[in-house]
Amino acid sequence: MTQKEQSPITRAMFDQLILPVYAPAQFIPVKGQGSRVWDQNGDEYIDFAGGIAVNALGHCHPNLVKALHEQSEKLWHVSNVFTNEPALQLAQRLIDSTFADRVFFANSGAEANEAALKLARHYAIEKFSPYKTKLISFYHSFHGRTFFTVSVGGQAKYSDGFGPKPADIIHIPFNDLDAVKAVIDDQTCAVILEPVQGEGGLTSATPEFLNGVRELCDQFHALLIFDEVQSGMGRTGTLFTYQQYGVTPDILTSAKALGGGFPISAMLTTEAISSVMHPGVHGTTYGGNPLACAVGIAAFDTINSPQVLASINAKRELFIRELEQINQQFNVFTQYKGKGLLLGAELAPQYHGKARDFLNVATSFKVMILNAGASVLRFTPSLVITDEEIKEGMQRFAKAVAQISAS
Repeated sequence: MTQKEQSPITRAMFDQLILPVYAPAQFIPVKGQGSRVWDQNGDEYIDFAGGIAVNALGHCHPNLVKALHEQSEKLWHVSNVFTNEPALQLAQRLIDSTFADRVFFANSGAEANEAALKLARHYAIEKFSPYKTKLISFYHSFHGRTFFTVSVGGQAKYSDGFGPKPADIIHIPFNDLDAVKAVIDDQTCAVILEPVQGEGGLTSATPEFLNGVRELCDQFHALLIFDEVQSGMGRTGTLFTYQQYGVTPDILTSAKALGGGFPISAMLTTEAISSVMHPGVHGTTYGGNPLACAVGIAAFDTINSPQVLASINAKRELFIRELEQINQQFNVFTQYKGKGLLLGAELAPQYHGKARDFLNVATSFKVMILNAGASVLRFTPSLVITDEEIKEGMQRFAKAVAQISAS
């Protein structure tokens, strides 16, 4: 090997080699087990970030490792020129457990949402009118980073600066039914929303809002799309969050925890809506490949079990009790947001805009957390994290809060 090939891997290499669209922490994780991660120096961290709600079963869960190993010795990829057994098995599980009749597999949440939005417009054009193309979305929403999905998302900071955006997209306030009534009409093809806004501060939809939007969509023959990329797969205490509201979407997207760390996503819909599609209208090279779907089956079967789903809200309450102990001492939080283990802690006014500071200081005390916007701390740990790990991680986090409070 050359001297260059033998050079040690350092964090400084990131700044030299990777497109500068991220600002990662200064340590490099090299190993994970359950809810613990170790860096290059052997230092151990408690993981409350979960890969941004991806590692729903922690790191290297034995069920997922077994599925990956077994499938890796059988079949990795054949493209969608051919089908494969794991894809059909995972599709059947999703259909059996939801409202859906049809599934489309892709690789990321953005791709699932791209497929959902294209389907919604195509359905409206084919069934009603070529002018029925309006998409209604909400401020502070996030639906991905493709140009279409980032334009539909309600955060201009992510979509500005790339030239003309896709047309016929309207953004209105979340949880404001009157705002929906003011803009929905016969030219609306779909309303897209997150039952819990993940990147937008962990605001949960109210039951009245979701029921009202459903009724308006029915009235104007518009499709209702639920983006459950972050809120789905057990994250909020049920397999999908819509099941807590009794409001059924026409299209649902899933990703992140669907593969437990392996890239996979899915768009779910009904037979009636999917009937407008035919070969060649949409597609993907890697979507539904057997390796991803085999891991997805293992993740699905493990998460969609009474012992996992039934424990999530109890773990949430433990997190909040621990956060409240910190809050009683340092007065840093005003409220707790989200559902289940999609948990947000909104910072007090004196700390507004400083969520990223909490994240950075927390890593120095060997605990990994997230932010959701500039003023909300986000906790999306493994759904099977132990009570002991929650308490230990919170002890470390308390030290970080103490340091920030003293500065």
